[in-house]
Amino acid sequence: MKNPHPDNIMHLALGFWGSKTLLSAIELGVFSELAKAPADLPALSARLGLHARSADDFLDALVALKMLDREDGVYRNTPETDMFLDKAKPSYIGGILEMANARLYPFWGALTEGLKTGEPQNEAKAGGNVFEAIYADPARLRGFLAAMTGISAGAAQVMAQKFPWAQYKTFADVGTAQGMVPVTLAKAHAHLSGIGFDLPVVRPIFEDFVGAHGVSGRVKFQSGNFFKDELPRVDVIVMGHILHDWNLEQKRQLIAKAHAALPPGGALIAYDAVIDDERRENAIGLLMSLNMLIETRDGKDYTGADCQRWMQDAGFSSTRVEPLVGPDSMVIAVK
Repeated sequence: MKNPHPDNIMHLALGFWGSKTLLSAIELGVFSELAKAPADLPALSARLGLHARSADDFLDALVALKMLDREDGVYRNTPETDMFLDKAKPSYIGGILEMANARLYPFWGALTEGLKTGEPQNEAKAGGNVFEAIYADPARLRGFLAAMTGISAGAAQVMAQKFPWAQYKTFADVGTAQGMVPVTLAKAHAHLSGIGFDLPVVRPIFEDFVGAHGVSGRVKFQSGNFFKDELPRVDVIVMGHILHDWNLEQKRQLIAKAHAALPPGGALIAYDAVIDDERRENAIGLLMSLNMLIETRDGKDYTGADCQRWMQDAGFSSTRVEPLVGPDSMVIAVK
């Protein structure tokens, strides 16, 4: 048996150093600047407006964190940061990281208070509902919807490949945000037509995004509130990063509404950072559930077994869990 040592403890405890370094790099536009052209320290510092005192430490820390490469004093993006963190590319996923920097990073500083009180630690501390606050502010709404695009992009790609879409013709993405899921499915499967279902204020943002991807002919927006209105009557209903926002009663309500809207043989796909049934492995899923404590009054993530049980209770005849990408999995129920 090896002697215990504190390396892992220290690495985890000080992990926020590296996290904030990356988030600040995104805020400063490091990766977008280097996507235009590699640069040495003086040139890049000038382009980013960095003070001389710590510019070298900052950029070299990004090299050590494997977020940048440096050769002969010239900095350049890695293949991953060039693809995913350059704002000029359609593959940009930085929206969720921008939101993490602007909102989640400071709010998580109050995690201990949240653990003691059970209360959210975001804008809701001053009263009100965080979603109402976000949707009421056009600039914050665009940032939030872009964040949802970033967090859904990878899952949407794998869902397009793994689910048997050839058996279905229509779908609806409930809580669609900008429309990453409908766009991805429509581009991957020419026979599909889809609906993005969200609050009316989302329509112009959704239609701009869908139009830019060239699938407006097969992907349409439908306004609605998924608690107050009936869900679209389609072959497949998708709920991505939706169920974890709500309490158990509301989760069951949404699943029941999906069951009522689907035809026999229709399917519900719910995807989130689904926690493993033993609650030992998917650390991101468990941390996401803590993020629901920070961000919502009642939200909580769940295991695959939990979700399958709720779906079966709603009347679905068969259920299964399939991994997507990273911490995300989809729970599939067939009526």
